[in-house]
Amino acid sequence: MKIDLKLVPKKQYLKFALVSLFYLLWVIWLGNYWWLLGLVIVFDLYVSRIVNWTFWKRRHKKNSSFVEWIDALIFALIAVTFINLFFFQNFNIPTSSMEKSLLIGDYLFVSKTTFGPRVPNTPLSFPLVQHTLPLTKDRNSFLTWIQNPYRRMKGLRQIKRFEPVVFNYPEGDTVCTNPRYQSNISYHSLVRQVGREAIWNNPREYGRIVYRPVDRRENFIKRCIGLPGDTIHIKHNWVYVNGIPQDTLDGMQFDYQVVTDGTPINQRKLDQLEIYRGEYQFSNGVYILPLTRKSRDEIKKLPNVRFVDQLEIPAGESDGTFPFNNGYQWNRDNYGPIWIPKKGVTVPITLGNLPLYERIIDVYENNDLEVNGSTIKINGESASSYTFKMDYYWMMGDNRHNSADSRYWGFVPEDHIVGNPAFVFISFNKNKKFPANIRWERLFMKIR
Repeated sequence: MKIDLKLVPKKQYLKFALVSLFYLLWVIWLGNYWWLLGLVIVFDLYVSRIVNWTFWKRRHKKNSSFVEWIDALIFALIAVTFINLFFFQNFNIPTSSMEKSLLIGDYLFVSKTTFGPRVPNTPLSFPLVQHTLPLTKDRNSFLTWIQNPYRRMKGLRQIKRFEPVVFNYPEGDTVCTNPRYQSNISYHSLVRQVGREAIWNNPREYGRIVYRPVDRRENFIKRCIGLPGDTIHIKHNWVYVNGIPQDTLDGMQFDYQVVTDGTPINQRKLDQLEIYRGEYQFSNGVYILPLTRKSRDEIKKLPNVRFVDQLEIPAGESDGTFPFNNGYQWNRDNYGPIWIPKKGVTVPITLGNLPLYERIIDVYENNDLEVNGSTIKINGESASSYTFKMDYYWMMGDNRHNSADSRYWGFVPEDHIVGNPAFVFISFNKNKKFPANIRWERLFMKIR
């Protein structure tokens, strides 16, 4: 088919030039210049028009309103998918791990350009779905026919200490799919609780066990407490980074034992402090309440409150924290010290410290790790040291006594980082009815 380019309207050349400019900038940002071949398609879309890329539409005849609606839907789907992959996505807070900094029902704008978007590991997937096909319980929404290695495009800056970060759940590589469990329940966690044999011999109880690539693992949000190379130490509930105590955060809360004279605290007062039924325990005049520093001081002022005491697990008592080894008797309130691995740094490896780095070496950095007696082998060779290939981070929730975080599953690799939550664009209180459930004061609130 011969096309006379002289007959093509000038406005089509202008559209081609503008689209090509943005496409070229994206290719440079992506850093894969094979995608420049796509300019041929862009030229044909706007100028030569040899191939009918929108095959569902008739070119030279009027289309029905249904076809036009389908066309608009396809365009919107492609545009939203592209924006979600490389620029930003929405994220909602499903649990209380970041209370009271971020609340259940907050919907966040998460910027991927801040730290740099990742090139998708699994580009063949059902659009706008994280890991499971709609209307199914355990069917993957992605195909593994094409799997890209980890590569991050250039971002605006690096992660800062103490800022909230969205990331993929590190232990979410293998999960239990029984609906009675959360969709992000870790297979590794279940193994520690009931044993591997019990899981595989009872599929009715635990469901299908599935593997998920990094970019298809559940999204979490926590505060980055430690950067690569930092040393974290938690003493009496308080975090020390490189020996310096963490600054107080307004939204950070702990569980407190609150003893009254036997009478209950007025529920209206608890509602004012955003402590709702189901979020606390009460028995015989004793409450277990999650409190910020401000709400703790408010509770202390109540006439029927006798004393308020922060809960703490004593040092030396383990409560099942990482690295799940008897040599490390740590707990949520007294933990570490622990050093956060940094890319390019070499550390000695012994049977004593191997539990800290075992998952990094074997899973995150894809080596063959063996232990034969007192000998550690990496990729078939005896090893007494290891050089890290990636940076790692230490993430913790602001709701320190009610947060599954790095204390319970360890380090977060750099290839799991999704983005920076910039602001809350809307928030709903699940304890109230519409329209009273809209938290108007949180609309477009900047996240700190």
